[in-house]
Amino acid sequence: MPKYTQPRKTWKYSADFKVKAVKLSLQEGIQSKQVAEALDIHPLMLSRWRKWYREGKIESDPQGRVSVTKSKEVPSKKELTELTKLQKENQRLKQENDLLKKWQRYLAEQHQNDLDSSKDTDI
Repeated sequence: MPKYTQPRKTWKYSADFKVKAVKLSLQEGIQSKQVAEALDIHPLMLSRWRKWYREGKIESDPQGRVSVTKSKEVPSKKELTELTKLQKENQRLKQENDLLKKWQRYLAEQHQNDLDSSKDTDI
């Protein structure tokens, strides 16, 4: 594999370009692979844009403006109670883990003390 002497070029496409590419690929009789080849982009990139378009992350405005939105989902009350329950359980498990570590350290010290005392009696 050839070694790159210069950093790779990363192309950034505008949201308008993405929406137009998606709309072209959604037309009947046109395959998304053909659209990707015509626009000189990778077919997987076009597939990702189509997914974002379906999810509403990329949307066009009737006035021709394009906005890219981030989904800000508000968790439901059920999800919040589940989250609180899981946080409490996580805290309890951390405390149990700490207790077990302390117990293990204590046992290791006792074992070491037993070994040291047995050496003293052997001499």
